[in-house]
Amino acid sequence: MNYLAITWDWNPEIFNVGGFSIRWYSLMFVIAFILGTQLMKKIFLEDKIPQEKMDPLFMYTFVSMLIGMRLGEVFFYSWSDYQDNLLQIILPFRRQEGAEMLFGIVKGWKFTGISGFASHGAAVSIPIALYFYTKKHLDKSWLFILDRMGIMVALAGFFIRLGNFFNSEIYGKPTGSSFGVIFKRAGEKVPAHPTQLYEAFSYLILFFILWRLYWKTDKKLKEGYLFGVFMIALWSLRFFIEFVKKAQVATREDWVFNSLNTGQVLSIPLVLIGVWLVFRKSKTETNN
Repeated sequence: MNYLAITWDWNPEIFNVGGFSIRWYSLMFVIAFILGTQLMKKIFLEDKIPQEKMDPLFMYTFVSMLIGMRLGEVFFYSWSDYQDNLLQIILPFRRQEGAEMLFGIVKGWKFTGISGFASHGAAVSIPIALYFYTKKHLDKSWLFILDRMGIMVALAGFFIRLGNFFNSEIYGKPTGSSFGVIFKRAGEKVPAHPTQLYEAFSYLILFFILWRLYWKTDKKLKEGYLFGVFMIALWSLRFFIEFVKKAQVATREDWVFNSLNTGQVLSIPLVLIGVWLVFRKSKTETNN
């Protein structure tokens, strides 16, 4: 008996009107950006950067994140599902089984929104977008803005993983005990690791660590240090949590040395980049 397990049967939709729905996952995204924007304004004030620089920063980050996460899901995890229908990558509709033609228009299409995102894609797209942002809008180095945005991304990761929990998705393998969460809407009947919550609260702790490093130490003066700590911590956490996470794409699970999955393999180079940033000699240290 699963007396110590939590049965999770939360409706992922806040409301649904005529087939159009607002989901908790979307709300978590909105909260992450609103809160992140307000905290970033505080950082810009501390760094004496004009507030009008915030609007393009928001747009560069938001657009690049959505594009990167979407393409990351498609090319890293689900290429076989899209290679014969590339339009499905961007179309927010899916054709239902048995759909027929009526007056030249396909019946049976359902609005689903654009679903399927992978954080590894955002790890590539956001830094690239911020490079162009600094070139066009900011008289600072690329690492300067990456240091500060890493703090906000850690906070965003907390809310995004909460959204995954509301959706009953990206959860873990069975715990093999009475402890865990039974994701009823996903058809599960035994307690599983709530890996969304493992990640969410790990990222929240990382946010507070980075926030303290920025405000209470001089580490922000070494460009790349805060972003390096972010990369090491976030992707190391992701690497180890993957061991108890249920496979998202069964055909690509455990494909390296019969133990590492796609998410873990993609995390390794990101951790190494973080190590290099933390331990490299900055220009200031070299001159001294």
